[in-house]
Amino acid sequence: MIKLYEGGAYLVNGTEIIEDGAEQEEILKNRTGSVVSKEEAAKNTMAYNILSAHNTSGNMEKLQIKFDKLTSHDITFVGIIQTARASGLQEFPIPYVLTNCHNSLCAVGGTINEDDHMFGLSCAKKYGGVYVPPHQAVIHQYAREMLAECGAMILGSDSHTRYGALGTMAVGEGGGELVKQLLSQTYDVKMPEVVGIYLDGKPEAGVGPQDVALAIIGAVFANGYVKNKVMEFVGPGVDHLSADYRIGIDVMTTETTCLSSIWKTDHKIQEFYDIHGRSECYKELNPGAVTYYDGLVYVDLSQVKPMIAMPFHPSNTYTIEELNANLMDILEDCEKRALVSLDGKVDFTLKDKVHNGKLYVDQGIIAGCAGGGFENICAAADILKNASIGADEFTLSVYPASTPIYMELAKNGKLADLIATGAIVKTAFCGPCFGAGDTPANNAFSIRHSTRNFPNREGSKIQNGQISSVALMDARSIAATAANKGYLTAATDMEVNYSSPKYYFDQSIYENRIYNGVGKADPNVEIKFGPNIKDWPAMVALTDNLILKVASVINDPVTTTDELIPSGETSSYRSNPLGLAEFTLSRKDPEYVGRAKAVQVIEKAREKDQCICECAPEMKPVMEAIKARFSDVNHNNTGIGSTIFAVKPGDGSAREQAASCQKVLGGWANIAKEYATKRYRSNLINWGMLPFLMPEDYAFEVDDYIFVPDIAKAVKEKEDDIKAYVVNKDMKELTFHLGDLTDDEREIILKGCLINYNRQ
Repeated sequence: MIKLYEGGAYLVNGTEIIEDGAEQEEILKNRTGSVVSKEEAAKNTMAYNILSAHNTSGNMEKLQIKFDKLTSHDITFVGIIQTARASGLQEFPIPYVLTNCHNSLCAVGGTINEDDHMFGLSCAKKYGGVYVPPHQAVIHQYAREMLAECGAMILGSDSHTRYGALGTMAVGEGGGELVKQLLSQTYDVKMPEVVGIYLDGKPEAGVGPQDVALAIIGAVFANGYVKNKVMEFVGPGVDHLSADYRIGIDVMTTETTCLSSIWKTDHKIQEFYDIHGRSECYKELNPGAVTYYDGLVYVDLSQVKPMIAMPFHPSNTYTIEELNANLMDILEDCEKRALVSLDGKVDFTLKDKVHNGKLYVDQGIIAGCAGGGFENICAAADILKNASIGADEFTLSVYPASTPIYMELAKNGKLADLIATGAIVKTAFCGPCFGAGDTPANNAFSIRHSTRNFPNREGSKIQNGQISSVALMDARSIAATAANKGYLTAATDMEVNYSSPKYYFDQSIYENRIYNGVGKADPNVEIKFGPNIKDWPAMVALTDNLILKVASVINDPVTTTDELIPSGETSSYRSNPLGLAEFTLSRKDPEYVGRAKAVQVIEKAREKDQCICECAPEMKPVMEAIKARFSDVNHNNTGIGSTIFAVKPGDGSAREQAASCQKVLGGWANIAKEYATKRYRSNLINWGMLPFLMPEDYAFEVDDYIFVPDIAKAVKEKEDDIKAYVVNKDMKELTFHLGDLTDDEREIILKGCLINYNRQ
């Protein structure tokens, strides 16, 4: 089904794979009549050419990218605009779309959700942006319908910013990177490697895009095969996939930890742009006649089976057939994994979902940027036609990804077909993807065509003794399961007549409701501030030396951003930096906030030139131990902050709050074996936090004190090995690394954060 090539590979004329090896030059010469060097052939990727067109550095090894458009939603745009305003923002220099698809329930925290929306509308008027009201469209569907262009680049403050199937290279990053673009600065990154995703064959009926995506994620996540690289989709299999199908695969590339994606384009993508009234945005994209890829993933679409990603990660994949055949063994394995993910804080079982040898689920959801597409919902409606989901525990909710999709489902009768089964069809909203809608009952098991199934991503709270869980599946198999009243069923096990209706896009829906202020900035507009919208607190520059107190130790193999700062109902507080910070690590380490605040009290005393040993007697032996070895250390040149240790933090969301919440609580660093994603590391840097790497094994404990001498000098002078000492462990010496940092990133860390950097 899927093969990963051990090294690089050449692609000749878009169809023939020649594996990099001893005889590849002779093979290339026989096929093409000449030999193209690896370096030249690497320039023939679609990714290279798009990046080259957007690079401003003049050096393709060290890119400085300027994007064509930006997009954010309502749990990120307030913080982004507040940061940019503090840094001197006058006008949006490029189109910036503010969607409202996350805080759309307006059911938590009084007025604060709608206050954020009004803030966004007033900023779109003042700075010249686009405002998409709540329930009109989820962020990525609006971008597909109205923003994507072949050969363009879009930066979004949501990790699933992926429009490669439409010929657009899109990147999901933390808010700091969007702030840079708003201030006409650049996105700085090394030239990423490009991995070819060679699709062959044709999927069988009942196999959907989520099945293909999960199969790929399962093959490449754990080994990091595409981490921080660009996935380039090529091969004859692409020709057999509709635009919607390609989009469904593409959006899930985020879960591989790749940087971005791009697909070859053809008449089906041209038709997509024609349907959406933007024919001028299409152009054909293909790799060159001889193209070199740094790696290659071969996918035989005809061999892909209906898939399921079991709790608690999209890479925990099985075929549904395999799961049903080995049910108790796989459920046992999932329960063992849960002991790690949940820290044993609650009892978790899946085996109680087995009745008479069959696995029954409690809930089905088809939603958001992954599941809410037109073809997914139509296929689900075809499977469910004339069926009933039953009058018992099982429920089914469907969220079309935009109002134009909803309208077309109403016109073609699919909406009525779904409602007749007992399913509930709701408006465009991302809630089920991040725990703010359709939270299952305690101990319930939900199957979802959405993007993630991390612990508590569905909205339950471990700290309150609650646990439910999510498995990811394609809409087709979710519908098949719903037709069987919750018995887990692959869509390929059903005989279905797929009607495949044509899609008609009604742009008047947007014209009647969406504010488009691009090119019409009005500086006289007053921004509307609700009482929960707060400015960022002041942050000090990096001191010569640092004392770090370990406030949390996380030994899980991977730590998600959801665990660093919970999603769900906490989203309502994302416009209030200090208010949101109260939830930091609340589902992973509830004592963290108190520990971090205690350290911050000491630092605040230092900043006021008060004696820290009088403020915190525990500091006296710490300072004495440090001064015994470093006599010039004093409270003027040595800052005090908290830090966390995690093995591999930052998988998942691009939300910058995973870092900024630590910062506003006095965090000054993370220590990790590696960072799960570039975007989380970038968030740390943009908030002035040191992204320490420590490859050696060391068992940190909460309340360890770590002294890092001459850290400002090390950052400034680009030193690689940074010596640190565990003060309370007899000054045990450790070596930290900062990894690659651009000159600007070093300056941001030295200044204390991106806001300070831009102010100065």
